[in-house]
Amino acid sequence: MSLTQVYLGLGSNIDREARLCAGLDALAGFLTDMRCSAVFESQPVGIKSGPFFNLVVSAYTDLPLVELDRRLKSIEADNGRYAPDRKGLPLDIDVLLYGDLVGNFDGLILPRAEILKNAFVLWPLSMMAPERVHPQAGKAMSELWRDAQIDQALAPVGFEWQGRQLTPQALL
Repeated sequence: MSLTQVYLGLGSNIDREARLCAGLDALAGFLTDMRCSAVFESQPVGIKSGPFFNLVVSAYTDLPLVELDRRLKSIEADNGRYAPDRKGLPLDIDVLLYGDLVGNFDGLILPRAEILKNAFVLWPLSMMAPERVHPQAGKAMSELWRDAQIDQALAPVGFEWQGRQLTPQALL
């Protein structure tokens, strides 16, 4: 089966380091050639809660989109996302891009609108894949970030996963 490049957005505002590391560990179990962006702290968007840690992951998968999304929901569930008494968002994993797919796929709309709306998605995505063209906007991610008029404060944070520093020292 052929491999499809995917970009995923991860975020957490509860036990942030542990939840993101758990999510990354789970993803590494079934994704190929996984790369992680720098990690950023951001204020919540759309919910009242504490600040988030966010990052973007690039990887390849042989899973169909619906199966990939099902696995992501399972990882979120394992990390308390759907617990009835949860406060905040322990782990959120969104499919940002799945190859060059555009459209509504069983309720999953691609490319994910948050790419163009949220600095905590667009900045790490533009750093990770500056030449990657947004399949609807028709511009490279670096151009989209350069021209973005998004009023959100972001702060790069030191973050280690599996012995690797994800955020370059130059950003800290």
